[in-house]
Amino acid sequence: MRIFQRIHQKLNWSPRAYVGLIISFLALGYLASATYHSLKPLPEGLNYTGKLRHAPIKFIADQTYIDAQGVQQQQHQIFNEILELIDAAQSTIVLDMFLFNSEVGTSKQQHQPLTQQLTDALIHKRRMQPNIEIKVITDPINSVYGGIAPEHYRQLRQAGIDVIETDLTSLRASNPLWSGFWYLCCQGIPNNAEKGWLPSPFGKDKITLRSYFSLLNFKANHRKTMVVDTAEGWKALVTSFNPHDGSSRHSNSALLVTGNTAVDVLKTEQAVARMSQGNLSGVIVGEFEADSSYPQVQVITEQAILEASLTLIRQTKAQEHLDLAMFYLSERQIIKALIAAQQRGVQVRVLLDPNKDAFGREKNGIPNRQVAAELHAAGVKVRWCNTQGEQCHNKMLMKSNATQAELILGSANFTARNLKNYNLESNLRVVGQVQDPVFQDAQYYFNTAWSNLEGKNMSVDYAVYADESKWKYALYRFMEWSGLSTF
Repeated sequence: MRIFQRIHQKLNWSPRAYVGLIISFLALGYLASATYHSLKPLPEGLNYTGKLRHAPIKFIADQTYIDAQGVQQQQHQIFNEILELIDAAQSTIVLDMFLFNSEVGTSKQQHQPLTQQLTDALIHKRRMQPNIEIKVITDPINSVYGGIAPEHYRQLRQAGIDVIETDLTSLRASNPLWSGFWYLCCQGIPNNAEKGWLPSPFGKDKITLRSYFSLLNFKANHRKTMVVDTAEGWKALVTSFNPHDGSSRHSNSALLVTGNTAVDVLKTEQAVARMSQGNLSGVIVGEFEADSSYPQVQVITEQAILEASLTLIRQTKAQEHLDLAMFYLSERQIIKALIAAQQRGVQVRVLLDPNKDAFGREKNGIPNRQVAAELHAAGVKVRWCNTQGEQCHNKMLMKSNATQAELILGSANFTARNLKNYNLESNLRVVGQVQDPVFQDAQYYFNTAWSNLEGKNMSVDYAVYADESKWKYALYRFMEWSGLSTF
């Protein structure tokens, strides 16, 4: 105490000066925390670019559309493929899904109980094959960051299935304005699923203030992958699909790959398990490729998806075709590259979700309507998915000419949060001959939606949801730049 008294006597500062010093130290600590957590090193195994190798590859899709009689119809295949993979698995199933819960928000539509059906299928498989290893990796949003105790978690764990909720702590801060404070004050505070008293933003359960504080970091394991070993070899599904009841009506797309590329997907999931203190067995296989008649396939995650997508767009030439179907489009480099491609004579088509529906709640159209206005003004052809309460949830980019094609598809929206090493994301890049079935099927899927083929009313003109508000455009740019957004 005498030391502090001497310092005080020597400095002869007023109380206000001491308060200012304390505030300055706190501000410096906040800025240091926000900066570090935005730029800190990634955990090992993230931002992954796998080997480009020949492999059997299949395109799968879910279509939701309005038929000629004005009735909404659904032709969905992805979940059925997941169930078939579970049935075919021999010793290993690794499932990593972002949304895995039964919540539907305020939606009054009828939804398929995907979460319970998947839970039941996994438990049945475990009972039929007690020695099979089943790992379910998911995002903590499904327990509202520890604010509730999901019943399907309990059922899976009781059956001997390991549920790994991703530890997002080591991911970079996509919302540094909040996270700079969070990491200083609150990250160590435990949550309690039995002490909720606030309404959940996702369902009827009560959650804690601690859950809201976690939510505001806007971090996510946004991957949607599945890896199994079958009698035909290792298989991996990489998709935009979530086994989530509220998402059961969405349009989605997926790729199913067989062989060593599937093992590459498994390696990327081992990295997620490590950062979450989970255990995922290693798989040792030789380096091999399938017959060269197959397309080449490559696993890309996190920012590697941005780099591959920009390269694809920037390498397109006049008269080549570039088709993009995207749930969220806001990343500035992508937008500028699309406009530049249009200006050099590339045939660019962009199919976007109108960003009006979110599980029964109405959205304001940001960011897609503002980006669409910018693209439309530059001459890029834009159409909207004709959604009726569901979402057009694809994340698919395809380039083609008379002989060659390239496709990038998976979990990643084209936003800063999804593409700049903030979220966990997983995509596949496919390169090959334009006549390969995977490209033919993907192109037909896009063309059907774009041109409303076969009497399927799947898209509408740009003018239907056009919004050229300068205020909303400025708001979108601020949200994309600052990270203060959910996209």
